[in-house]
Amino acid sequence: MMADLPDGSGHPDLDGVDVPAEAGDGVLIDRLGRPLRDLRISVTDRCNFRCRYCMPREVFGPDFAFLPRTEILAFEEIERLARLFAVRGVRKFRLTGGEPTLRADLPVLIRMLKAIPGSEVAMTTNGTLLKSQAPALAAAGLDRVTVSLDSLDDATFRAMNDMDFPVALVLEGIEAATAAGLGPVKINAVVRRGVNDHTTLELARHFRGTPHTLRFIEFMDVGNSNGWKMDEVLPAADLARAIDAEWPLEPVDPAYLGEVAQRYRYRDGAGEVGFITSVTQPFCGTCTRARLSAEGSVYTCLFASDGVDLRGALRRGDTDGAIGALIDATWRAREDRYSELRTAGTAGLKKVEMSYIGG
Repeated sequence: MMADLPDGSGHPDLDGVDVPAEAGDGVLIDRLGRPLRDLRISVTDRCNFRCRYCMPREVFGPDFAFLPRTEILAFEEIERLARLFAVRGVRKFRLTGGEPTLRADLPVLIRMLKAIPGSEVAMTTNGTLLKSQAPALAAAGLDRVTVSLDSLDDATFRAMNDMDFPVALVLEGIEAATAAGLGPVKINAVVRRGVNDHTTLELARHFRGTPHTLRFIEFMDVGNSNGWKMDEVLPAADLARAIDAEWPLEPVDPAYLGEVAQRYRYRDGAGEVGFITSVTQPFCGTCTRARLSAEGSVYTCLFASDGVDLRGALRRGDTDGAIGALIDATWRAREDRYSELRTAGTAGLKKVEMSYIGG
């Protein structure tokens, strides 16, 4: 067995990191010494999937009131806010949703964001539209893409997305992204005990020996509607041991401060696999991410209850200085660490739905 498997004792490669020392001069720091580095931008609250851990059909059904077009940030508004965040240390922008590829003219926004000096633009998608869109996204300057794929078993995958989308369509999207120069692709798989945990080794086997990196995500209590129960969480430690027993693993150091996945390489040289453990091994202490919702509120935690309205400031004509001061005050007041505090007492807390702020 490999050493240093996830064991619930904290991130093995980040323990003891001096976060403030990494922040540098002029970078915004929160109350726990965490710098602002990343901005996740939700470009739409709509999705063509109805995954039960995110947008279950019984809640997000035909009568669900999605945001009207006028309430969603325009590309020019997103760009303006992105530039204000960049002044404060953000260099990485990740486009999310809902499903970001449903937003019309997305390459236009990518070009706008790439015009920000030093910017890096990535996207998380379910992959169903990548076959047709990947070339244009790459041409616009998109740097990387992450694709959600929870199982290779077609029946399991169709049941999880609850819209009867086949696995083959997502695999074709991954191939198209790679051909367009957006690879290697990261593959995210949410693991829910009793739902798709029996297919995890098949996923690992499929992506071993490829340039892509598979990352398993513990089932999280995001939003208020996914029916989360702790006994449906498969701890990453258990999954890592199962994979290690089949193909021995060894730990890899984090690539950067705030990396959410614990990385391991296959000892036989067949690539990497990662584990995102926000339930059993919280990584709040190195979280450098803010989230901009589709309607223009900034959230400082995936599990936050409330955001700070930036759209209102934009549309009433506030200056860059005034909006920047609002961003400053929001981040400096930040002390979120929900995953570290998660107990039975947090079960009833109202949280923003993931479909508004991405993952």
